[in-house]
Amino acid sequence: MIGYISDNLLIPILDFFYGLVPSYGLAIVALTIVIRLALFPLSAGSIRSARRMRIAQPVMQKRQAEIKSRYASNPQKQQEELGKLMNEFGSPLAGCLPLLVQMPILFALFATLRGSPFADVPYLVNIKVLPADQIATVEPKPFTSPRHSIFVSETDHFPIVASLPGGTKIGTGEKIQINLQTLKGEPFSNVLSRFENGSKFNPNWKVTKGEDIVSVSSNGNVNALSPGDATVEGKIPGIAAKSGFLFIKALGQVGFYVDGAINWDIAILVGGFGLTLLISQALSGRGMPANPQQSTANKITPIMITGMFLFFPLPAGVLLYMVIANIFQALQTFLLSREALPDNLQKILEDQLANKESPGLVPATAGSTERLPFEPKSGNKS
Repeated sequence: MIGYISDNLLIPILDFFYGLVPSYGLAIVALTIVIRLALFPLSAGSIRSARRMRIAQPVMQKRQAEIKSRYASNPQKQQEELGKLMNEFGSPLAGCLPLLVQMPILFALFATLRGSPFADVPYLVNIKVLPADQIATVEPKPFTSPRHSIFVSETDHFPIVASLPGGTKIGTGEKIQINLQTLKGEPFSNVLSRFENGSKFNPNWKVTKGEDIVSVSSNGNVNALSPGDATVEGKIPGIAAKSGFLFIKALGQVGFYVDGAINWDIAILVGGFGLTLLISQALSGRGMPANPQQSTANKITPIMITGMFLFFPLPAGVLLYMVIANIFQALQTFLLSREALPDNLQKILEDQLANKESPGLVPATAGSTERLPFEPKSGNKS
């Protein structure tokens, strides 16, 4: 599904924006905004649900405990009352469905930006070499890798897979050819021959594991040397992997610290990701009662994630997408925090703020009529 969404939805959108403005950096920004706008209703549902549950949860927990205690001997009545409680405040799981629905598209977007044209695309083939006297008993199982859309020009791209018709198990002394081909079986080399600069997209083959087990030639021919497990990689250059954008030296560049040098563009992108994540989390608690534990987690989590991404191998193009997505998320959270709450939740929120207690200890019937500065005077349900 991820590959289908990428090939049939995201890459066509990418082609469209690159046709308008021939900049892959701007194409990433435009693609991110378009997808986030399309998913706005789904992500808004998750944000609304989280906001409302944060207010209602203390009261719901108290009411649930009372219902279970009061109707301990009457399971049917207990379920009936718990159902009424859910109808009153909503289910805590209500925000999960919109999140699950949008995840395949977001994963496809992430995968698209990690591949061609923004980064070099690796094809990994795990090979098991068996002694010559054992290979005869092995039933061949054809191998086909996941497909990747490979750009061979700014406007031409093809879904390419790596295949081994005889499978990945071979005997000592045998040779096999790893085939890169289209979904229709046309060799990738034939595709490249139709383009003037096609030769610069020839794959670079190397053994990444088990150099004493197998060897590989420049055209993907594997020679089995001795029994064991090995991994062969064929990497196809990304057409825009070395393209810059603004302060970014190369969209396909990976790593904050490489060969003794600091890549400051990667550092800026990672720092921007952490800052925008911190702002988004701060906005999610705007107008809510103080919660020291949640506040501490909201501060520590962005720092931890930012530190991880400093050394996580993500291309600069993916980091650019993550910063833009966080900015959009922060703006969306700000706008939704200004929406009017249903009357029952607005009353609970006013009670919590008036008592200045932990949300988990606030009585459900404390009195206050003062509204939040950003809440509309109307208490109509949204």
